[in-house]
Order: sequence, then C-alpha cells, then structure tokens
Amino acid sequence: MPELPEVETMRRGILAIEGAEITSVEKVRCSRKPISILPNMATIRRRLTGKKVKAVGRIGKRVVIQMENDDRLLFEPRMTGLVLVADPPSQEHVRFRMEFSLGEKEVLYWDRRGLGLIYLLNPQQYQDRFSLENLGPDALDVTGPLLKSIFGKARRPIKVALLDQKKVAGIGNLYASEILHVAGIHPAQRCDRITLKQWNLIAQTTIDILQTAITHEGSTLSDGTYRNALNDPGGYQNMHRVYDKEGQGCPLCIQTKITRIVQAQRSTFFCKTCQKRR
Repeated sequence: MPELPEVETMRRGILAIEGAEITSVEKVRCSRKPISILPNMATIRRRLTGKKVKAVGRIGKRVVIQMENDDRLLFEPRMTGLVLVADPPSQEHVRFRMEFSLGEKEVLYWDRRGLGLIYLLNPQQYQDRFSLENLGPDALDVTGPLLKSIFGKARRPIKVALLDQKKVAGIGNLYASEILHVAGIHPAQRCDRITLKQWNLIAQTTIDILQTAITHEGSTLSDGTYRNALNDPGGYQNMHRVYDKEGQGCPLCIQTKITRIVQAQRSTFFCKTCQKRR
C-alpha cells in the first residue's frame, strides 16, 4: 500500500542517520516468505560497512540511502513493507537491520507479506534504472502542461493512467481516487478528452493532497499495516473523501453515495454526481 506520502514519511523518519557510519548490516532470520535482497549479503556488507551516509532521499515509492561514495541502498516497500527506527509491529516479520555509529541508532526493514525489495546500486546502475525512460517525474513536481504532454494523447482512463509509475512516480490506488474526486474528474474519463484546464486542476490537486497527507504522516488503513518510522499510525485516513467509502454519502454533494468500480483489477471509488463523465 505505501504510496508517496507514506514513503516520504518513512524517509523523514530516518533522517537522523545522515552523517552516521554504518557499523553492521544484517539479514534477519525470518521463517516467513523471504524478500528479495540484491546483490548477496556478503557483497552488501562489504560495500556498506564502515561507510558514512551522505543523504536519505526518496525516488517514487522507494526510500534511498545514499552513501559517501554515491552507492545507494534502496528500500521498496511494495504492499506491506516498513522502514523503522523503533520497535517493529512484530519481531517475526523483521527482514533486515542496519546499525550506525551514532549512539543507539538502527534502521529496520519490516515486511509482513514479504513482497518488498532491498537492493544496492552503484551510481551508474542507479542512473540507468531510474532514467526518465523507466520512471516518470515525481508526483510532487507535476504541472498541468506536463501531465497533458505525458497523457494527453492516451486513450486509457485517467485513473488507470495515474497509476503508471513510468509516467508519474508516486501515485497509487488510494491517492488516485482521492485526487480525481477533489478535481471533479470521472475516473473512467479518457486522457485524450481531458482539457488543459482540467489537467491544471489535477496537477494542483495532486500536489495539495499529497503534501497534506505527508503533513499527517500518511494513511493507516483498516488492516493497520502502515506505520511511520516510530511504529505509530498515520493520520490522513481520517481525511479520506471517497477511498474505501462505498455506500457512504459524498462529502461534497452529501446526497449521492460513493460508488465502487474495478479498473485494471483495482478498486476505484468516486461520486457519480460530482464526477460526471463527459
């Protein structure tokens, strides 16, 4: 589930490791489905131990720990991964641990379903993997004209298009529904039938919603999986307008009930009155 706001919250939660030296790197024994860690642990340990952290960043839905030699260790949480500095939700799902020279600092990677990825890239590998051909611009940097240039000729539905990480990085299923509701755009509206004025509204709404969600440290859904770096829940779920609210009244027009449809095998929530298809 973690989307841009949740991953950005994870990133901010471990900023204290900047400038610290890595003293140990460990793949934690886990009886659950193993996660993918590349290259092998011996190589990761050799390349990271004794190195200082230059910066903690984010690219799309990934936390990026940049080392002093510009190697980068990436955590890609996928559905249920968490990057933590505090006691994890459960010990049995801890997959990876790093310890640092500054006091008691450590970073844990926890993953209940084991779908996440951890990988170490050198500068050239990082550049190749995350070129604009492979990953779109960050969702916090979009503009109306940029979105129109990316999607304007596409015939696919706007909701499905926004989930394409090669086009725009960071938006997932939850926030796509929220963005389109506030912008008043039907989720099945074809991209090539959206006007520049509407693209401008989608862009501004995207930035506003994602920034607000970051302020509230992301969304913890009913399964309780997502937590911030201190193992506390987010708060933006209390501000959701349509996501997972099928049958409830629309917060804008009040009388219309939120509808759920399936697009590209994902649930979409919207209001038929506020988001008319044109």
